Amino acid sequence: MAVNYKDLGLVNTREMFKRAVTGGYAIPAFNFNNLEQLQAIIMASSELKSPVILQVSRGARNYANPTLLRYLAEGAVAYAKELGCHHPEIVLHLDHGNSFELVKDCVDMGFSSVMIDGSALPYEENIALTKKCVDYAHQFDVTVEAELGVLAGVEDEVASEESHYTKPEEVIDFSSRSGCDSLAISIGTSHGAYKFKPEQCTRDPKTGRLVPPPLAFDVLEEIEKKLPGFPIVLHGSSSVPQKFVDIINKYGGKLPDAVGIPEEQLRKAAKSAVCKINIDSDSRLAYTAGVRETLANHPEMFDPRGYGKVAREYMKEMYEEKIKDVLGSENKLANLD
Repeated sequence: MAVNYKDLGLVNTREMFKRAVTGGYAIPAFNFNNLEQLQAIIMASSELKSPVILQVSRGARNYANPTLLRYLAEGAVAYAKELGCHHPEIVLHLDHGNSFELVKDCVDMGFSSVMIDGSALPYEENIALTKKCVDYAHQFDVTVEAELGVLAGVEDEVASEESHYTKPEEVIDFSSRSGCDSLAISIGTSHGAYKFKPEQCTRDPKTGRLVPPPLAFDVLEEIEKKLPGFPIVLHGSSSVPQKFVDIINKYGGKLPDAVGIPEEQLRKAAKSAVCKINIDSDSRLAYTAGVRETLANHPEMFDPRGYGKVAREYMKEMYEEKIKDVLGSENKLANLD
């Protein structure tokens, strides 16, 4: 039997995106796979009164189980209220859906927002697949994100060797014919903790660390001109915090030359029509740093709550910093009571 997301206390993205576009900030879209990640996301967003998008990839759905995810999302709303956030705005969103069947299943399971990623398909096929998903989802007031352009990098089952920037001349035709509610674009962000090859970067002479190439803000500006006020999404926007990479490497990890998107570029993007910024790898890094550090310092520990608690704290700190200092979504709930 189908479940309506409204019965779970969730919301779709329509109103929060409108406010974000006009307000010059972005909504955090945090991927989660397990309980610690979810707790950290809800603690941070509730305390800071930020709307939040809980993102679930195909891999996460298989890992965590679709039925459990539905109840976790319902529990997240109740938990936010327990934490004093009386009117939480929480979206449960499918990240990188790759088929109509998967999108339909998620809509039927109580997701309030879905992404259909047809970006690897020929242009007309991308439009046709997106429209089919939109036609189904909109019957249940579920919002749909589409993608135009291809991001490089690896995230779960999504992988591409090279990126192809979104073509501004295609965005009006694509959005109007597909009927999508928001559009993920490619302007140089990338999936994973290794977003750029060393040869794409320069090295800071003082630190020896890689400095990634700048995002293509000229492409973003052209898209904004063509689609004024239309919600734009940035995928692959983890900044790969050096402090977590350093902790991982210090305690036995091996992440040489991991590099992300500089936060000042994300701040600039958040002030534009970009109203949703996706962050996944940073959470994985914070989690792994907490686990590695705790187990290295306490080799006798075997209770997962011991290292899970530190991992959760590191993630919460990272989520709070993104909400306050990068995305600007603090105190942006429609109802702050």
